[in-house]
Amino acid sequence: MTLPDATVQHSGPSFAENEVIERIKAFRKRRPRLIDEIITMSHGAGGKSSAALVDAVFVEGFRNEQLVQLGDGAVLTLPSGERLAFSTDSFVVQPLRFPGGSIGHLAVHGTVNDLAMAGARPSWLSAAFVLEEGFKISELQEIVADMAAAALAAGVQIVTGDTKVVPTGAADGLFITTAGVGVIPAGRRLAADRVQAGDKVVISGYIGDHGMAVMLARESLELEADICSDTASVSDLVQTMLAAAPSTRWMRDPTRGGVGTVCNELAQVTGLGIVLDERVLPVRPAVHGACEMLGIDPLYVANEGKFLAVLDPAETDAALAAMRAHPLGGDAVVIGEITDKIGATVALRTQFGGTRIVDMLVGDPLPRIC
Repeated sequence: MTLPDATVQHSGPSFAENEVIERIKAFRKRRPRLIDEIITMSHGAGGKSSAALVDAVFVEGFRNEQLVQLGDGAVLTLPSGERLAFSTDSFVVQPLRFPGGSIGHLAVHGTVNDLAMAGARPSWLSAAFVLEEGFKISELQEIVADMAAAALAAGVQIVTGDTKVVPTGAADGLFITTAGVGVIPAGRRLAADRVQAGDKVVISGYIGDHGMAVMLARESLELEADICSDTASVSDLVQTMLAAAPSTRWMRDPTRGGVGTVCNELAQVTGLGIVLDERVLPVRPAVHGACEMLGIDPLYVANEGKFLAVLDPAETDAALAAMRAHPLGGDAVVIGEITDKIGATVALRTQFGGTRIVDMLVGDPLPRIC
């Protein structure tokens, strides 16, 4: 697929236009600033507030070579020369069970997928549970059964863990934290610094399913739609794609903040632009309709069983063919292209032929969905 040119054809920008463009570029290069004095829900939404909190508090507090990469997981080299991917994540979703999955499925899939994004083959997980006093043992057993089934399907073992109990009202029922380790095959390297102009941006399937499924499962929303979460382990699909496209540059699963936020993070790191094509963005009609009713852009809605990949153009067709032959990749499609024409900006070519900027997520448009 060839994307429409994202640049506007005219005689060239005026001096004033150039000045504005340069100011925008300079602003986007600035490190996020934390100006808040207390934590708000927006700090957990995956957008600008989250980035500011992470940069000002956690990166400054724990600064080291691995942490400053700000990937979904750390890539660690053992004395033997072998490389491991190591990742951790916490899950605080409400309701605990929703169409298509549960917090137990998320707790496994979220960490497994983060490891897969580093090119690793996930192998082992830990699981820590924070239980609220009064939580039903039978419900906990069901959640644990979901985790066991998800781990078996993903080919990983849960090998260690921890349990804490807190007073009534202190944990919203159940919180789960998982950490995982996986081995990265020799010679495989996925990193933002490998991305270059002309590369293709691929999504493995429909976007927005998980976020909307959780939103609609909440009793406070009187909307009915047949939407199920996409929560799944993408590890096997990733290995299938990488076998067909060994020169894959970079991958990320668009969870909190969705595709729009992940693309902005990539643009900021690389200094390159990304042009997305609205006409080919895979959004189910039910998800699109629910987003319209709630005033939410599908580009910012969380996914739990999809991933973005930046591919060498020469390998894109082979990658798509391999993905579409896999049960989880039948709807894989090229949705955009990397460009050096618009600076570190994400632009969306609309269905009507115009272009709009897709900025980093601001605020907290979606309550907890992972």
